[in-house]
Amino acid sequence: MGKLEEFEIILTPQPEGGFTVTVPELPDVTTEGDTREQAIDMAREAIESYLESVADLGYPVRRGIREHVTVCAS
Repeated sequence: MGKLEEFEIILTPQPEGGFTVTVPELPDVTTEGDTREQAIDMAREAIESYLESVADLGYPVRRGIREHVTVCAS
């Protein structure tokens, strides 16, 4: 078993129902689920699959860089 890593996920509710999930630190990982719980489970599976795939191929993990900006919203 590998080391445990924690990743932030963003759940975006969809107008038709369900959630789209993105992983800011891993820009290549996106998934969805019909419920919040399913979306979180799908995110966990997508992250694990992505990390396994890049390790098997010998590629580096492509990690995003988080920044914050301030804007004036009307």
